[in-house]
Amino acid sequence: MFVKLDKKGIALGDTTEDRKARKKFITDFYVHWNKSNTTKHIYNKYLKSFIEIRFLSLNETSRIASYRYKSTLAVTFLTEILENAKKVSTEKPNANNQNQKRFSEMIIMEYEKANFGKVKLTVGVLRDSKLKIQYCITAIEND
Repeated sequence: MFVKLDKKGIALGDTTEDRKARKKFITDFYVHWNKSNTTKHIYNKYLKSFIEIRFLSLNETSRIASYRYKSTLAVTFLTEILENAKKVSTEKPNANNQNQKRFSEMIIMEYEKANFGKVKLTVGVLRDSKLKIQYCITAIEND
């Protein structure tokens, strides 16, 4: 089946093939980002702390953001989002989510990207080390 792509190479449609193509795009993006950012963290000026990028960041974001084109596109602004997102709230980790069990809290953040809209950044705080780990990035759709 043919998958239609935008100028950045992101699949535009809503088929299973499109979602798989977007998941691969996100994975490839993170691999390239990690090679360019060897420290694998970005300082967030509002938290006054570094946000780390780990395998979980890639795994969770590629799984969730691949469902919608706009969320996949939001991932391409990763550094900008990590630097500038503002804290909106704090939540307890979802007890039924295996990936969230290692965190003491989940920080919900938002970033208003010019000519794009709002992006949600979820950051997990590790229980023991208190490191802040980028958990997921998704675009916030305006209804």
